[in-house]
Amino acid sequence: MEPIIIEGTKKTPDINFNAGTGILQIEGRSIPENSIEFYKPMVDWLDEYANSPSEKTVVNIKLEYFNTSSSKCILDVFKKLEDIHKAKKDVVINWHYEEDDEDMLEAGEDYQSILKIPFKMIEIEE
Repeated sequence: MEPIIIEGTKKTPDINFNAGTGILQIEGRSIPENSIEFYKPMVDWLDEYANSPSEKTVVNIKLEYFNTSSSKCILDVFKKLEDIHKAKKDVVINWHYEEDDEDMLEAGEDYQSILKIPFKMIEIEE
């Protein structure tokens, strides 16, 4: 399965989903004009990945900021990962946030409360 790599812009995050390593990364800012269109390739990729996921899937989220429409799409991505976790595969989400960024910490905690996937809150020193 081909990795999905999308180079970030001022409005969209860097994306690197690699089925071979089981490492999925989203990093940067997520304020695209059309969040659904931007995140669709990742959701589709995860549908295919779910057919034969790695024994362990590690998801690194390092977002500086995301808008409301992105938050719904990120939840859709997490729900696909939750399905993989329910299929008895090891999935962990590493939610990175800057030490003074209470909003980003709360966003991670909100996702954690909605989903049944192990989350690790990782504070980044500025």
